[in-house]
Amino acid sequence: MANVIKLCRGLDISLKGKAAEEMFSVKAPDTFALIPDDFPGVTPKVVVKEQEHVLAGSPLFVDKNHPEVKFVSPVSGVVTGVLRGERRKVMAVTVQADGKQEFVEFGKKDVSSLSAEELKAGLCEAGLFSFIKQRPYDVIADPETTPRAIFISGFDSKPLAPDFEYVLKGEEANFQTGLDVLSKLGKTYLGISKKQKSPALTQAKNVTITTFDGPHPAGNVGIQIHHVAPINKGEIVWTVAAADVILIGRLFNLGHADFTRVVALTGSEVNKPAYCKLIAGAAVANVLAGNVATDKPLRYISGNVLTGKLIELNGYLGAFDNQLTVIPEGNDTHEFLGFIMPRFNQFSVNHSYFSWLFDAFKKREYTIDARIKGGKRNMIMSNEYDRVLPMDILPEYLIKAIITQDIDRMEQLGIYEVAPEDFALCEFVDSSKQELQKIVRAGLDNLRAEMS
Repeated sequence: MANVIKLCRGLDISLKGKAAEEMFSVKAPDTFALIPDDFPGVTPKVVVKEQEHVLAGSPLFVDKNHPEVKFVSPVSGVVTGVLRGERRKVMAVTVQADGKQEFVEFGKKDVSSLSAEELKAGLCEAGLFSFIKQRPYDVIADPETTPRAIFISGFDSKPLAPDFEYVLKGEEANFQTGLDVLSKLGKTYLGISKKQKSPALTQAKNVTITTFDGPHPAGNVGIQIHHVAPINKGEIVWTVAAADVILIGRLFNLGHADFTRVVALTGSEVNKPAYCKLIAGAAVANVLAGNVATDKPLRYISGNVLTGKLIELNGYLGAFDNQLTVIPEGNDTHEFLGFIMPRFNQFSVNHSYFSWLFDAFKKREYTIDARIKGGKRNMIMSNEYDRVLPMDILPEYLIKAIITQDIDRMEQLGIYEVAPEDFALCEFVDSSKQELQKIVRAGLDNLRAEMS
């Protein structure tokens, strides 16, 4: 019987537009993009030229600091552009798919017969090591380090998140192979939800299983690390998303890197929220065309509403994302009396509206737009963050230490344990309207620069 950890602090945000457990077909996108900013901590060095033909699995760029870590094309086709920004920063490498999907063949391998170093080298060569992150700093893992442990969250508790048990159907063998690979690289922990029943999760082999019960952010891997084996200064742990464990397993079972994902199209402005199959980095225009509302300005998000990335209608699916969300922008809304108007149909954390009275009888789904509804103001020490962050740290004091760049204080307050996503819910409830995820990301980057 797996150990059960009950979490009381947190907040489930009930939104309209959860994906139904059914698949819809999508016309294969023509264009794909690999975006270096999707991989925190990486300094990209482009290794292809425009108009060069590549196969699925061919490297597009490498990490300057660790050239053995390759970032590969998800499809076969022609490199159409290396987009650069200020100071020649690489913004994206785009590939026009040829429709053939020819792979670089690495060969099927028996995981049990390979050493940890051989497995690591295979992951680096095929571009799969880039899906392993490390803490502290929440950056792409350093292949030269040995982690104290590897953590995987087998469920996502964020708003409208895809159901991993549905995603897992038909991929159970690849998932277990991925776990086998990771277990040879370090002691591996798998966190699952109390609601999950799939044997591929509850009876997974070569991992230590821990069951979590509670509201979001129970599914965040950082929260699970904190409650299972907290990170101390000088320790390194790796984290891998459950969907990416499937990609790792495919590499060794199929002999090539297949980046096909099951993606949930969600949000209140989606006509028929459901699942589809997309390759990582795909242009999303074909998915959204004819499937979203047209009577209002919309916000398109690669990922979820709390931690996802704003994209355009002709944007691309993020490398780590298995969810697309569409919500109202809200900039066309003009409300009489603003926020002081009594309401019965809007969500409020602090019971400012009467909607919570109806929630007591039946769980209501809300339509929430992208408006901030207020301006930035001084931080008020009101324990708002503590109510939704189930970690034994002082989040408000940590944020202030990051803002003032007090490294000693940041270390004492637990910055080595956190990632930006752990503060997403705090940012949602924050009455001072601070961009907490951006603050935490800047703090981690500054600390990493100081310590390197």
